[in-house]
Amino acid sequence: MRMKRREFLAGSIAAGVVLLGRPYARVLGANEDIRVAVVGFGGRGKAHISAFAGMKGVRVTALCDCDRKVLDGQVARLDAQGIKVAAYQDVRRVFDDKNVDCVVTATPNHWHSLIVVWGCQAGKDVYVEKPISHDIWVGRQAVEAARKYNRIVQCGSQHRSNAGIGDAFEWIRAGNLGKMVCLRGFCYKPRGNIGKVTGPTPIPPEVDYDLWCGPAPKKPLMRKKLHYDWHWFWDTGNGDIGNQGVHEMDFCRWAGGYTAPAARGMSIGGRFVHDDDAETPNTQIAFIDYKPVPISCAARGLPRKTGDSAMDNSRGTRIGVVVDCEGGYYVGGAGGGWVYDKNGEKMKQFPSRTGADSHQANFIKAVRSRKKEDLNADILEGHLSDTSFHLANVSYLLGQERPAGEIAERIKGNRTHAECFERFKAHLEANGMDLAKSRIVLGPWIDFDPEKEVVTGDLAAEASKYVRRAQRAPFVIPDQV
Repeated sequence: MRMKRREFLAGSIAAGVVLLGRPYARVLGANEDIRVAVVGFGGRGKAHISAFAGMKGVRVTALCDCDRKVLDGQVARLDAQGIKVAAYQDVRRVFDDKNVDCVVTATPNHWHSLIVVWGCQAGKDVYVEKPISHDIWVGRQAVEAARKYNRIVQCGSQHRSNAGIGDAFEWIRAGNLGKMVCLRGFCYKPRGNIGKVTGPTPIPPEVDYDLWCGPAPKKPLMRKKLHYDWHWFWDTGNGDIGNQGVHEMDFCRWAGGYTAPAARGMSIGGRFVHDDDAETPNTQIAFIDYKPVPISCAARGLPRKTGDSAMDNSRGTRIGVVVDCEGGYYVGGAGGGWVYDKNGEKMKQFPSRTGADSHQANFIKAVRSRKKEDLNADILEGHLSDTSFHLANVSYLLGQERPAGEIAERIKGNRTHAECFERFKAHLEANGMDLAKSRIVLGPWIDFDPEKEVVTGDLAAEASKYVRRAQRAPFVIPDQV
C-alpha cells in the first residue's frame, strides 16, 4: 500500500527526523495578497496578528502555537472577524503549508533562529522577533540561511523604522556635538520575584511540552509559570539584557555606526533581593569594547529603592540611550529624543518619526520588492546587536563572585567602568543590600574574533558551550544550512 504524505511525515517526526519539503516560494504579482502565518502569540505575537490582519494586501492564513488554549483563543478571535485560518501546534506544518508566504514568529528565544533557518529552507520569508538568536552561532546560521535561500528576513527591532532616531544619530555622527565619547544603554524595567517551587510544576494539558522545549533540554518545569518567565532561565532565555536590553544595545551600535561585532566584552552583575527560581541576573552591566567609542548597557529589574514602585532613570530615561560627546549629549529612545549642551540645556529635539509605515509594513514592502536593502532591520543587523549581549552573558556565566571592593579596585583604571559600577553599588544599597557581605559576579573579558565570530584566547574552550549551545534532536540547526 502506498503511504500517504501526512502519514509519512507523522512517522518521520515520531522517529526524530525533520523533513522539510523542497523550497517553495510563490512568485508574487503586484496585486496579489501576501499570506502570513504567525507563530507564538502569548505576548508580542498578538500585536503581530492584529497588525498583519489589518494590512491591505496581506492576509493572515495560519496560526501556530504549541499551547492549544492560546491557539484556539486567537483562531476564535479571527473567526469572529470573518478571517478563517489554518491552526497548527507544530511549526513544521506551517512550513509545509503552500498557503503561507511569510512566517512571523514571537516564540521564546531558543526557537528564533531555528524557525528562521527552517522557514528559509522551506521558501518562506520571515519576520523574527528580537533577539534573533539564543546564542552567537545559531544567529550566524540564521543569517547564512537568509542569504543562501535569498529570503527576506526582518528582525523585530521596530525602532529601526523610526526615522527620527536615525536622524539624531546621523546628526551626531556628522560631528555636531564633537567627538563621541561613550554610548550608554539603559534598561530599567520592573521585574518582580517569580516565586520558588519545591518540585516540578505540572505541564498544562493543553501544551505540547516537547514542542515547547524544541531545541532546549526537555527538563521538568522548575518554576511556577511556563510562559514568559522562561526569559529568566538560560536554557530558553537571555535575561533582560537580551530581552529589553537588546533594543538599547542596538540603539548604541546604530549610533556608533558599527557594522561588525566588537572584539571583546565583559559583564558585572547578579540576582539580588529576590530569593526565587530565576537564573539570570536582575542587575547587570555590560561593557562592549567597541573602538573608538565603547558601549555600556545597564539592566535593572529592581525599583529605585526598597518599598518604592518607581524605577531609576539616567538623565531622564529609564529605557533608552545616552550618547555622550565632547560638546554635549543626546538622550533618546522609542519616543524620540533631545540633544543637550554640556550644561544640560536643551539644544535640539529629534521627535519620533515613524511615518505611515510600521515595521511590519516595511517587511511587507521588502517581501514585494525582493530587496533586503529595503528592510529597516535586516537579520544581519539583529545578529550584530545580539552578539554584544551574548558576549556579556558569556562573561557573566564564566564569572566568579567577588566582594564589591575587589571589583572596584580591578576596574578603577577605566573611568567609564568605575562610574557605572559606582551607580550599580548605590542602586543595590538603596534596595537594602549590604555590600560588605554581598557578592557580585565579576565576569572576565571575552576576546572575540569579529570576522570568524569565535571566542579566542585562554577562555575559548570554556566559552564555546555558551557561544554554541547544544541542541536537542530533532530540533537542530545543521553546520551547513
